[in-house]
Amino acid sequence: MSVRRSGERVGLFEHDAPAPLAARMRPRSLSEFVGQEHIVGPGRALRRAIESDVLPSMILWGPPGTGKTTLAEVVARSTGANFVALSAVSAGVADLRAVVAEAQGSRSLGKRTVLFVDEIHRFNKAQQDAVLPYVEDGTIVLIGATTENPSFEVNSALLSRSRVFTLHALADTDVATLVRRALDDKERGLGKEAVALDDDALGALVGLANGDARVALSTLEFAASAAQPDASGSKRIDDALVADALQRRMVAYDKKGENHYDVISAFIKSIRGSDPNAAVYWLARMLDAGEDLMFVARRLVILASEDVGLADSRGLAVAMAAQQAAHFVGMPEAFYPLAHATLYLATAPKSNSVGRAYGAALRDVETTRNDVVPLHLRNAPTGLMRELGYGRDYIYSHDDYAAEQTFLPENLRDRRYYEPGSRGEEAT
Repeated sequence: MSVRRSGERVGLFEHDAPAPLAARMRPRSLSEFVGQEHIVGPGRALRRAIESDVLPSMILWGPPGTGKTTLAEVVARSTGANFVALSAVSAGVADLRAVVAEAQGSRSLGKRTVLFVDEIHRFNKAQQDAVLPYVEDGTIVLIGATTENPSFEVNSALLSRSRVFTLHALADTDVATLVRRALDDKERGLGKEAVALDDDALGALVGLANGDARVALSTLEFAASAAQPDASGSKRIDDALVADALQRRMVAYDKKGENHYDVISAFIKSIRGSDPNAAVYWLARMLDAGEDLMFVARRLVILASEDVGLADSRGLAVAMAAQQAAHFVGMPEAFYPLAHATLYLATAPKSNSVGRAYGAALRDVETTRNDVVPLHLRNAPTGLMRELGYGRDYIYSHDDYAAEQTFLPENLRDRRYYEPGSRGEEAT
């Protein structure tokens, strides 16, 4: 744990050589900060707060490599407050109490304390509760950084006392700016190494980084170290070397996080909306990120009844077959049956009559008297039951399809739950 007082450096952010390129190139001021114009651009509230040294407690939420820690460092450099940086991975309640004790002492001398908690979503309830009173009474100003939705991971009491600022994946132009800056900077970057990055290589690097500045700079550094200098000592990096350095595009996907639910939501809605192109794209996104095959298959099975239903009853059979086939063959070939079912369901006629019928019936189950089963529908395996009228007047439907008889309880005899849809097989 490190404490920064006015004029001191922050232990968490000190760049002792040989620090990685991404750490060395961290912006030192708002003027160097790239991206996130919606929260730190000129005139924005957070920028004014930083420049005025009037900081609210805040949660910085966004994907990796978007500048959360960098923004905290900028605050550390620009504020006159004592600054403490903790990692939620290793810090405990005892660490928080130590910070609070020192903050109380500083406050009596007229100095504020800013507490930066990296990965605050890893704080459990007890840890969050321990810091809450001191955020509330102003003993500390909390800055938390998280890649997870704070609505799910941060206590509502702590959230209500903090501003949530959402950081977005950097635009390709922002990542390119940071890469060029690293190539030119002779003090902290690669400017002294005469590294030349082809235009195609820059495009490949930016594309593979997928909006993550840390990935882009780390890959650039690795590629530069692997590049062979020519006779003049210059190191040329082409797109092949970039691809070799990173191997594959970074995937912004967490199988237990919000992105997991966002993508499956887009997948389902694309099939429901009969867009096979979007549906197979989102399927590819999930499978490329290593999503659980059975999770995808289960959603297809549910969707086959929920959204295709009786408009094409074969959809359910196709979805079940895809589930069994994907389980049987595994990856990488499992994409075939899953894509098969995805495209079939996306192009099939749609009907939600199954869900509507069940929902209507369930509402009556929950809100009306649950009458007994009519006598004529009951089996009569004993003489006593026959004497009581069980099964009396029941008409065997195979003997007389035209016969009129009721199958619902008397109080619901006129209810109509199933309303056929107007598409596909239901239309007939």
